Amino acid sequence: MARFPHMSSDKPIWLLTNSRSGSNSEKAIELLERHCREKGFSIEKTIAFPDEDLPDAAGLDEAGIGRLAIFTGDGSLNAAITNLAGWGGEIIVLPGGTMNLLSKRLHGPQADLETIIGRVAQGAVRAVRPLMARCEKGDALAGLLAGPGTSWVSVREAMRDFDLPGIAEGTSEALAETTGGAMVRCCGPQLGREEGYPLIEFTPSHRGIQLDAFHAEGAGEVLQQSLALLKRNFREGPHTRLGLVDEVTLETCDGSPLEVLIDGEPATLPARAKFTVVPCEVDLLATHHGF
Repeated sequence: MARFPHMSSDKPIWLLTNSRSGSNSEKAIELLERHCREKGFSIEKTIAFPDEDLPDAAGLDEAGIGRLAIFTGDGSLNAAITNLAGWGGEIIVLPGGTMNLLSKRLHGPQADLETIIGRVAQGAVRAVRPLMARCEKGDALAGLLAGPGTSWVSVREAMRDFDLPGIAEGTSEALAETTGGAMVRCCGPQLGREEGYPLIEFTPSHRGIQLDAFHAEGAGEVLQQSLALLKRNFREGPHTRLGLVDEVTLETCDGSPLEVLIDGEPATLPARAKFTVVPCEVDLLATHHGF
């Protein structure tokens, strides 16, 4: 692993947070700031997204900041990283959301906040540009989901807001979409079954895009899949590994628009859409041996 100079007060950083992300409580941010102080980081500025604008390359360069720490969920991480495409500095991804898929990808599934900060402070890091899944509506660094099963995102939002009527209504609608919505299939190359699936997951890795198809056949599988989607632990539901690809085209079986979640954020694509693999356009710091 490459070694970088120890982070100290003469090498300040900026911190980006998001109060709506899963781990961004006041207590969590205070704990993060304490870990940073103890490890020698100097947080010169904290940006609270979305109340404040995302940092851009010009602003960071003007302030003489070479490293930005991001303590948010995967959706806000995506927005911030995309906004910094082409920047010459480095981004420290911290687990500030619910799933923290990108943080796990860069630092390992068991690495907590204190561990990650400690590794970076010691210089046990490597600047990487991991592969992403790209479509015309954006890039996914943590993961991309396609198909009617993405309707469960509305339930997630209702749960985040403790909206009990919204949870009940959203669950009913999402269940109907998962079992009766327009299925999605891989048509180029042809992978999996012709009749399609309610949900296909893209997982970017250094080897390409891993494709997993989720199904819900019969009352037992519908319940199992619904609970998995509700918890966002998709792989707890019944699924089939379709393969590893560098490029794939999906289509809906009835010609309706294709609904996707890009790092957890909803978007709509044409009925037939192409997905490719591209490298991230800014350096991220990795502390896991997988990189």
